[in-house]
Amino acid sequence: MATHLNNYAAINSGNPRLLARALTLVENGLAGSEELLKSLEFNQNCPVIGITGPPGAGKSTLVNALINEFLADGKKVAVLAIDPTSPFNFGSLLGDRIRMSQHFNHPDVFIRSVATRGSLGGISSKTIEMADVLRAAGFDYVLIETVGVGQSEVEIAGLADITIVVLVPEAGDEIQHIKSGLMEIADIFVINKADRPGADAFANNLQKMMGDKGNGQPPVLKTIAEQNKGVHELVTSINEPVLTENNRRNLLMTEKAYRLIQQKMMKSIDKKKLQQDIAEALYSRNFNLYSFVDTYV
Repeated sequence: MATHLNNYAAINSGNPRLLARALTLVENGLAGSEELLKSLEFNQNCPVIGITGPPGAGKSTLVNALINEFLADGKKVAVLAIDPTSPFNFGSLLGDRIRMSQHFNHPDVFIRSVATRGSLGGISSKTIEMADVLRAAGFDYVLIETVGVGQSEVEIAGLADITIVVLVPEAGDEIQHIKSGLMEIADIFVINKADRPGADAFANNLQKMMGDKGNGQPPVLKTIAEQNKGVHELVTSINEPVLTENNRRNLLMTEKAYRLIQQKMMKSIDKKKLQQDIAEALYSRNFNLYSFVDTYV
C-alpha cells in the first residue's frame, strides 16, 4: 500500500524524474503498477490529442509548434512520441525525442518516447495507461504522435479524445485512399507544408469530399508548422466545445476497455518465447501454423 501511495504522490509532485519512474513502472508492468492505475484521479479536463498521418507530413514539427502555442497560453503539456520498435530488441529508437529537444528542459513540458511493442498502428495498451497517468499528473494537454505507418493509423481513434490527421499537398493524388482509412477518424484535418504547390486545391477537394462543415464534418486547416503559420487557428479548433465535450465518449471508453482486457488476456504470452517455440516447431515435417496456435493458446 505504501508503494501505491508513494507512486501516486510521485506523479503529482511536479518532479519529472518521479513522473518518469511512475511511467516506467506502468510501461513495463512492474509490481505496483496496477495499484497505481486504479488509484488515478482526474480532477481536470485534460484532452488526449492524437496526431497521426503518413510519414513525412511534418507531425513532429507540428507538435513542436503546438507546444509553443500552449506554453504561450500558460499551459502544461505532456507528449508521448510513439517510436518505431526494433523487431530485434523491441525498444524505442527515440527519434522524436531528438526532434523535440528544444523543449526538454522547460518546466511545463514533459516528453516521453514509447516503443510500439509490435502494435501495427503504434498504439499499444501501455500507451493508453501511460496517457492516463499523464492526464492525472496535472497537465492541461496530452499529445500523442503516432509513428505513421498507413491504414493502421486508425488505432489512434481508440485512444484520443481529439484526433488530428496531418497531410501534405502531395497526398492529393491519393485522396481516395485517404477516404477509405483516415477520413472516418479525423476530428480535424491539417494540410501541413501549405506553402507547397497544390495546397489550396487539395484542401478544397478534401472539404468537398466531406460535404458541408456545418453538418458536423471536421474542419480542414492549413499550416506551415516550420514557420508557425496556421498553428494558432489549429489550437482554436482544438479548444472548441464541440471537440472537447467528446460526443463519442462511450465508444472511446469501450475501445480503451477492449484494449486493456485484451492486454490482460495476452499477458501470459511471451513474444520472445513464442519466437523460440516457433523455431523449434518449424523442424517438424507436419508443422501447421493454425494447429500450432491452437495448441499454444
